[in-house]
Amino acid sequence: MPHASVKIIPGVNQNETPALNEAGISTTNLVRFIPDPKLGALVQKLGGWAKFYPNTIAAIPRALWAWEDTNSVSHLAVGTENIVSSTQSQLSVITNGTQTVITPRSTTDNITPAASTTSGSSVVTITDATTTGITSYDTVYIETHMAVGGLVLFGLYPCILQGSTTYQIIALDALGNPLAATSTSTTTTVASFATTNTSSTVTVTLTNHGYAVGSTYPVLVSTSVGGITLYGNYIVQSVPTANTFTINAPQTATSTTTGSINGGNARLLYSFGIGAIPAGTGYGIGGYGSGGYGTGTAIVPSTGTPISATDWTLDNWGQVLISVPINSSLFQPIYQYDPTSGNPIATVIPQAPPVNDGAFVAMPQRQIIAWGSTFTGIQDPLLIRWCDVNNYNAWIGTVINQAGSYRIPKGSKIIGCIQSSQQGLIWTDLGLWSMQYIGPPYVYSFNEVGTSCGLIARKAAASVNGEVMWMGSSQFFNLSANGVQPVPCPIWDVIFQDLDQTNLSKIRVAVNSRFGEIAWYYPTVSSGGEVTNYIKYNINLGVWDYGTLGRSAWIDQSVLGSPIGADPSTRYLQQHDGTNPTTGLPVTDADGAAMPSNFQTGYFALSEADVKSFIDEVWPDMKWGYYGGTQNATVNLTFYAADFPGQTPTTYGPYALTQNTTFISPRIRGRLVSINVGSTDVGSFWRIGNIRYRVQQDGKY
Repeated sequence: MPHASVKIIPGVNQNETPALNEAGISTTNLVRFIPDPKLGALVQKLGGWAKFYPNTIAAIPRALWAWEDTNSVSHLAVGTENIVSSTQSQLSVITNGTQTVITPRSTTDNITPAASTTSGSSVVTITDATTTGITSYDTVYIETHMAVGGLVLFGLYPCILQGSTTYQIIALDALGNPLAATSTSTTTTVASFATTNTSSTVTVTLTNHGYAVGSTYPVLVSTSVGGITLYGNYIVQSVPTANTFTINAPQTATSTTTGSINGGNARLLYSFGIGAIPAGTGYGIGGYGSGGYGTGTAIVPSTGTPISATDWTLDNWGQVLISVPINSSLFQPIYQYDPTSGNPIATVIPQAPPVNDGAFVAMPQRQIIAWGSTFTGIQDPLLIRWCDVNNYNAWIGTVINQAGSYRIPKGSKIIGCIQSSQQGLIWTDLGLWSMQYIGPPYVYSFNEVGTSCGLIARKAAASVNGEVMWMGSSQFFNLSANGVQPVPCPIWDVIFQDLDQTNLSKIRVAVNSRFGEIAWYYPTVSSGGEVTNYIKYNINLGVWDYGTLGRSAWIDQSVLGSPIGADPSTRYLQQHDGTNPTTGLPVTDADGAAMPSNFQTGYFALSEADVKSFIDEVWPDMKWGYYGGTQNATVNLTFYAADFPGQTPTTYGPYALTQNTTFISPRIRGRLVSINVGSTDVGSFWRIGNIRYRVQQDGKY
């Protein structure tokens, strides 16, 4: 009887039918391919994982970031979505096995506007008896323009400790310089709107407003007056007086009336830091011409409540963690956290834009790049802003710094950005743009490098071993020296016909640079809205595979070792492809449990004619364990035989194979045969080689 061997074609192909995918692989789960000079690649069991941190995270992790401080201490930041039955998310840092919760905290007040100024001073004292104990660790976001003493207060301000119910801020001009009051006053007002029946013109009254024709006036608190609802950016149409100007509403008024923004109240959003305030203090700011020491009474700092978020973008500025929460509010600032500072929570960078859709730290010059940013408080989904070099407290571009901005001219919104090896990359819903540092005066050059290749979700792009890959709305792409190219995907049906289109934001790219792998974890139409499946591409081999595994956040190899992924079902952080500390060998299991690793081939024909064939012996050829480890794997081999491709196959097996198995006698009869190779045992590893079988013709029927 003649002998033959099963030479498996590397990579998975689900686009082909089982008979067309002859001796190729049709299905996989938890396997990987490694290079082989004879066959191109060999199939083996995927590396296992074990807990990086022994406790569950409070909510599903959506972002991870590893970095090291200047004391050579490594940290892992974990950003979650909102805790179940709560409007609060969690941002924490794990250091040497200890988790510290650093979630930013805030609160919002709607109060009667109360502020005071001194003529010639830029110091403004604000009174708020609702949220007390404001300290110099806090910031206030004034969402309704407040006019007092010839000044208009609006935007983000650092707070300065004054007293239990009062605090001070510094009034600033458009360039961030102190702006002095023109009078001593305690009269504080917010903007009011006057409408005329059947007209879309709205007259805004705001004392000493400073606006000119063509300026942009933002309304951050939705306000209805005379049948018109005002919210967003408005272009100033005329300026009749120093205290009034006009704008055009998108609809006409149904009555002639007047009303104030936010019902006449000031809206103040506080972001808190938690610092130690010495008892009996209450410092003013005599250096700016007002105050000196305050009341001398002990101040009890306000702490607010943890903020909400559905996702985070994380990066590090040296030893400082930079974070941006993603939520549906009008306040998505950039937070900072220095693990060596003693401040136990992340605090706002008050000079940075108050609304952003994400941020990263650029190289070679260290600058925070924020996208989906703002100048007015209303988010511009195509706006890029960046801080000065090595100074994230300067965001307003001048002739003596390198802060600046650029608005992408095409597309509807920026979906995501990354820093690659040579440039920043910006994906809109339509295409790809590069930003390259060129120095002053323009600082960055922006160029469209790809069209019709937009990003499907914020975290669906990554750079691995110098190659940038991303997932678009209906195909995959890479960026190389030849520009943007589509990447053929022979498992297109698996992902794009089963992708949950209502939860695209949960897609996570996962790079494992050690093996040249890039995976995308995604939710399916039947997964209940959570990530449960993955597809994986090996950039060194150009082959794909897929399987069932959920990871809601991921970081590649870092200062903390091999990759770490977050399990959305258990909320544990799992370290992949790590080393067993006892044996020194790679981890083989799924956090101590069996890993159901397997693959199945397409049909291969036993004979080129129309006759049946008979297989009576099969010789396994495997690696049964890691080099230097126990050769103890139990591999299950199952055969599926059929006479025609559409026929329900006859199953032979599974046959349990070990290193001691010389051959098996399955006695298979048919024209077409498919094999399934896999394992479910604990503590084992396998790699398939050249399986041989003995075959003879067995008639036509």
